Amino acid sequence: MHLEFLILFGWMLILGVGLLAWRLGGKAERQVAILVLITSLVITLIGLIPDKAIQKLSYLLVDGVFGTGLLILALRHTMTWLGVAVLLQAVQFSLHAYYLVAGKAYDQLYAMVNNFVSLGVLGCLLVGSLLAWRRRRRAQAK
Repeated sequence: MHLEFLILFGWMLILGVGLLAWRLGGKAERQVAILVLITSLVITLIGLIPDKAIQKLSYLLVDGVFGTGLLILALRHTMTWLGVAVLLQAVQFSLHAYYLVAGKAYDQLYAMVNNFVSLGVLGCLLVGSLLAWRRRRRAQAK
């Protein structure tokens, strides 16, 4: 029951920040919101794979693609919040690589770092959306 609530809360957070980014953000925020949503869906589907070794490699690959997507967008739009999201995603990629290479089973440390990094990326998207909204309002006021 506790785990189901956390999963539901996580999806509500992802969808809420994504919708907010779509409504308030600019082009970069919308693109990141789509990237976050697609990545979250793929990660969820990977969780259904019964073979844990394939799961670990798949998580690493998806995080690499997600990080590359964020990096491309950061280079294209040159926004600070996006650079922070790229750095957080690098931590996530390193976490997956470490657990894959070390052959360790996922533990509490993995879950905690994974969740904090994911929250950090969502926080960056939220901040970026609010900054884009504020910029747009200031431009309209002039």
